[in-house]
Amino acid sequence: MDQSRVTIVAEIGVNHGGSLALAGEMITVAAQAGADWVKFQFFDAARLAGGTSRYDMLKPLELPYETMAGLQMLAHVHRVEFFATPFDEEALARLVKLGVPAIKVASSDLTNLPFLRAVAATGFPVILSTGMADFDAIERALAHLGRDDVTLLHCTSSYPTAMEDVNLLAMVSMLERYAGNVGLSDHSLGIWVPIAARALGALVIEKHLTLSRKMVGPDH
Repeated sequence: MDQSRVTIVAEIGVNHGGSLALAGEMITVAAQAGADWVKFQFFDAARLAGGTSRYDMLKPLELPYETMAGLQMLAHVHRVEFFATPFDEEALARLVKLGVPAIKVASSDLTNLPFLRAVAATGFPVILSTGMADFDAIERALAHLGRDDVTLLHCTSSYPTAMEDVNLLAMVSMLERYAGNVGLSDHSLGIWVPIAARALGALVIEKHLTLSRKMVGPDH
Protein backbone atom coordinates (compact mmCIF):
# COMPACT_ATOMS: atom_id res chain seq x y z
CA MET A 1 0.00 0.00 0.00
CA ASP A 2 1.05 3.56 -0.73
CA GLN A 3 1.90 5.01 2.69
CA SER A 4 1.28 8.55 1.45
CA ARG A 5 -2.43 8.17 0.67
CA VAL A 6 -5.51 6.15 1.54
CA THR A 7 -6.84 3.53 -0.89
CA ILE A 8 -10.62 3.65 -1.23
CA VAL A 9 -12.17 0.26 -1.99
CA ALA A 10 -15.74 0.14 -3.28
CA GLU A 11 -17.06 -3.18 -1.98
CA ILE A 12 -19.50 -4.29 -4.66
CA GLY A 13 -19.47 -7.71 -3.06
CA VAL A 14 -22.73 -9.44 -4.00
CA ASN A 15 -24.80 -6.28 -4.52
CA HIS A 16 -24.95 -7.04 -8.26
CA GLY A 17 -27.53 -9.70 -7.38
CA GLY A 18 -25.94 -12.16 -9.79
CA SER A 19 -26.36 -9.83 -12.78
CA LEU A 20 -23.24 -9.26 -14.86
CA ALA A 21 -24.81 -6.14 -16.39
CA LEU A 22 -25.46 -4.69 -12.95
CA ALA A 23 -21.92 -5.60 -11.85
CA GLY A 24 -20.58 -3.61 -14.77
CA GLU A 25 -22.81 -0.65 -13.97
CA MET A 26 -21.59 -0.70 -10.39
CA ILE A 27 -17.95 -0.59 -11.53
CA THR A 28 -18.76 2.50 -13.58
CA VAL A 29 -20.54 4.18 -10.66
CA ALA A 30 -17.70 3.31 -8.27
CA ALA A 31 -15.18 4.89 -10.62
CA GLN A 32 -17.32 8.01 -10.98
CA ALA A 33 -17.52 8.25 -7.19
CA GLY A 34 -13.73 8.29 -6.95
CA ALA A 35 -12.96 4.75 -5.77
CA ASP A 36 -9.43 3.48 -6.32
CA TRP A 37 -10.30 -0.23 -6.33
CA VAL A 38 -13.49 -2.25 -6.80
CA LYS A 39 -13.97 -5.55 -4.99
CA PHE A 40 -16.21 -8.52 -5.66
CA GLN A 41 -16.85 -11.82 -3.90
CA PHE A 42 -16.38 -15.05 -5.83
CA PHE A 43 -17.77 -18.29 -4.49
CA ASP A 44 -19.51 -21.49 -5.46
CA ALA A 45 -22.65 -21.53 -3.31
CA ALA A 46 -22.82 -25.32 -3.23
CA ARG A 47 -19.21 -25.57 -2.08
CA LEU A 48 -19.52 -22.70 0.39
CA ALA A 49 -22.92 -23.37 1.91
CA GLY A 50 -24.40 -26.54 0.41
CA GLY A 51 -26.81 -28.25 2.77
CA THR A 52 -27.21 -25.15 4.95
CA SER A 53 -29.86 -22.45 5.24
CA ARG A 54 -27.49 -19.95 3.61
CA TYR A 55 -27.43 -21.78 0.28
CA ASP A 56 -30.76 -20.42 -0.96
CA MET A 57 -29.61 -16.87 -0.19
CA LEU A 58 -26.17 -17.24 -1.78
CA LYS A 59 -27.01 -19.17 -4.95
CA PRO A 60 -28.68 -16.23 -6.80
CA LEU A 61 -25.72 -13.98 -5.86
CA GLU A 62 -23.04 -16.03 -7.65
CA LEU A 63 -21.05 -14.66 -10.55
CA PRO A 64 -19.36 -17.28 -12.73
CA TYR A 65 -15.60 -17.37 -12.22
CA GLU A 66 -15.27 -16.92 -15.99
CA THR A 67 -16.57 -13.34 -15.68
CA MET A 68 -13.56 -12.15 -13.64
CA ALA A 69 -11.43 -11.18 -16.64
CA GLY A 70 -14.21 -9.12 -18.24
CA LEU A 71 -14.90 -7.27 -15.01
CA GLN A 72 -11.20 -6.57 -14.60
CA MET A 73 -11.00 -5.18 -18.14
CA LEU A 74 -13.97 -2.88 -17.51
CA ALA A 75 -12.44 -1.69 -14.24
CA HIS A 76 -9.18 -0.88 -16.01
CA VAL A 77 -11.08 1.06 -18.69
CA HIS A 78 -12.33 3.23 -15.83
CA ARG A 79 -8.84 3.38 -14.31
CA VAL A 80 -9.71 1.52 -11.14
CA GLU A 81 -8.17 -1.71 -9.90
CA PHE A 82 -10.18 -4.91 -9.77
CA PHE A 83 -9.79 -7.54 -7.08
CA ALA A 84 -11.96 -9.91 -5.11
CA THR A 85 -12.48 -12.10 -2.09
CA PRO A 86 -12.06 -15.75 -3.10
CA PHE A 87 -13.82 -18.35 -1.00
CA ASP A 88 -12.11 -21.40 -2.46
CA GLU A 89 -8.82 -22.30 -4.11
CA GLU A 90 -10.23 -22.30 -7.65
CA ALA A 91 -11.31 -18.67 -7.31
CA LEU A 92 -7.94 -17.90 -5.73
CA ALA A 93 -6.07 -19.45 -8.66
CA ARG A 94 -8.09 -17.46 -11.19
CA LEU A 95 -7.36 -14.19 -9.38
CA VAL A 96 -3.66 -15.01 -9.34
CA LYS A 97 -3.77 -15.65 -13.08
CA LEU A 98 -5.36 -12.23 -13.61
CA GLY A 99 -2.60 -10.52 -11.61
CA VAL A 100 -4.80 -8.66 -9.14
CA PRO A 101 -3.07 -6.15 -6.84
CA ALA A 102 -3.89 -8.12 -3.68
CA ILE A 103 -5.86 -11.05 -2.34
CA LYS A 104 -8.66 -10.19 0.07
CA VAL A 105 -9.38 -12.70 2.82
CA ALA A 106 -12.78 -12.42 4.48
CA SER A 107 -13.21 -12.40 8.24
CA SER A 108 -14.94 -15.77 7.94
CA ASP A 109 -11.71 -17.31 6.63
CA LEU A 110 -9.38 -15.80 9.23
CA THR A 111 -9.35 -19.13 11.08
CA ASN A 112 -9.29 -21.25 7.89
CA LEU A 113 -5.61 -22.05 8.22
CA PRO A 114 -5.23 -24.34 5.15
CA PHE A 115 -6.78 -21.62 2.98
CA LEU A 116 -4.47 -18.99 4.51
CA ARG A 117 -1.49 -21.15 3.60
CA ALA A 118 -2.78 -21.37 0.02
CA VAL A 119 -3.14 -17.58 -0.07
CA ALA A 120 0.39 -17.17 1.30
CA ALA A 121 1.78 -19.48 -1.38
CA THR A 122 0.59 -17.13 -4.14
CA GLY A 123 3.14 -14.52 -3.12
CA PHE A 124 0.54 -11.79 -3.56
CA PRO A 125 -0.05 -9.00 -1.01
CA VAL A 126 -2.88 -9.85 1.38
CA ILE A 127 -5.70 -7.76 2.83
CA LEU A 128 -7.20 -9.54 5.84
CA SER A 129 -10.45 -8.57 7.55
CA THR A 130 -10.60 -9.23 11.29
CA GLY A 131 -14.30 -9.21 12.15
CA MET A 132 -15.11 -11.35 15.22
CA ALA A 133 -11.40 -12.06 15.81
CA ASP A 134 -9.37 -11.63 18.97
CA PHE A 135 -5.64 -10.94 18.98
CA ASP A 136 -4.77 -14.63 19.37
CA ALA A 137 -6.70 -15.46 16.20
CA ILE A 138 -5.09 -12.58 14.32
CA GLU A 139 -1.60 -13.64 15.39
CA ARG A 140 -2.28 -17.24 14.39
CA ALA A 141 -3.50 -16.07 10.96
CA LEU A 142 -0.44 -13.87 10.47
CA ALA A 143 1.83 -16.77 11.41
CA HIS A 144 0.23 -18.99 8.77
CA LEU A 145 0.38 -16.26 6.16
CA GLY A 146 4.05 -15.76 7.01
CA ARG A 147 4.25 -12.52 5.07
CA ASP A 148 5.19 -8.91 5.73
CA ASP A 149 2.82 -7.47 3.11
CA VAL A 150 -0.43 -8.05 5.01
CA THR A 151 -2.88 -5.20 5.58
CA LEU A 152 -5.19 -5.82 8.53
CA LEU A 153 -8.67 -4.33 8.28
CA HIS A 154 -10.53 -3.61 11.48
CA CYS A 155 -14.07 -4.84 10.95
CA THR A 156 -17.19 -4.91 13.09
CA SER A 157 -19.40 -7.71 11.78
CA SER A 158 -22.78 -6.06 12.16
CA TYR A 159 -24.79 -4.54 9.32
CA PRO A 160 -25.07 -1.62 9.74
CA THR A 161 -22.62 -1.03 12.58
CA ALA A 162 -23.90 1.27 15.33
CA MET A 163 -21.58 4.10 16.30
CA GLU A 164 -21.10 2.70 19.80
CA ASP A 165 -19.80 -0.55 18.29
CA VAL A 166 -17.26 0.89 15.83
CA ASN A 167 -14.28 0.81 18.25
CA LEU A 168 -11.54 2.30 16.08
CA LEU A 169 -9.13 1.86 18.98
CA ALA A 170 -8.99 -1.81 17.97
CA MET A 171 -7.46 -0.66 14.67
CA VAL A 172 -4.97 1.50 16.56
CA SER A 173 -4.07 -1.49 18.76
CA MET A 174 -3.39 -3.61 15.67
CA LEU A 175 -1.15 -0.88 14.30
CA GLU A 176 0.78 -0.72 17.57
CA ARG A 177 1.03 -4.52 18.00
CA TYR A 178 1.99 -5.50 14.48
CA ALA A 179 3.61 -2.34 13.09
CA GLY A 180 2.13 -3.10 9.68
CA ASN A 181 -0.50 -1.59 7.44
CA VAL A 182 -4.00 -1.22 8.84
CA GLY A 183 -7.33 -0.09 7.49
CA LEU A 184 -11.06 -0.29 8.00
CA SER A 185 -13.72 -2.52 6.51
CA ASP A 186 -16.57 -0.19 7.37
CA HIS A 187 -20.19 -1.18 7.86
CA SER A 188 -21.33 2.04 9.53
CA LEU A 189 -23.62 4.53 7.83
CA GLY A 190 -22.20 7.79 6.48
CA ILE A 191 -18.65 9.04 6.03
CA TRP A 192 -17.57 10.04 9.53
CA VAL A 193 -16.11 6.73 10.68
CA PRO A 194 -13.84 6.36 7.61
CA ILE A 195 -12.62 9.94 8.07
CA ALA A 196 -11.75 9.22 11.70
CA ALA A 197 -10.07 5.95 10.70
CA ARG A 198 -7.87 7.76 8.21
CA ALA A 199 -6.88 10.28 10.89
CA LEU A 200 -5.84 7.35 13.09
CA GLY A 201 -3.62 5.80 10.43
CA ALA A 202 -5.84 3.74 8.11
CA LEU A 203 -4.32 3.17 4.68
CA VAL A 204 -7.32 1.29 3.27
CA ILE A 205 -11.00 2.15 3.60
CA GLU A 206 -13.46 -0.46 2.32
CA LYS A 207 -17.08 0.60 2.03
CA HIS A 208 -20.10 -1.25 0.63
CA LEU A 209 -21.61 0.21 -2.53
CA THR A 210 -25.22 -0.07 -3.67
CA LEU A 211 -27.21 1.66 -6.37
CA SER A 212 -30.34 1.64 -4.18
CA ARG A 213 -31.07 0.57 -0.63
CA LYS A 214 -34.43 -0.70 -1.94
CA MET A 215 -32.75 -3.47 -3.94
CA VAL A 216 -33.08 -7.09 -2.83
CA GLY A 217 -30.05 -8.63 -1.16
CA PRO A 218 -28.22 -8.88 2.18
CA ASP A 219 -25.82 -5.94 1.88
CA HIS A 220 -27.87 -3.04 0.54
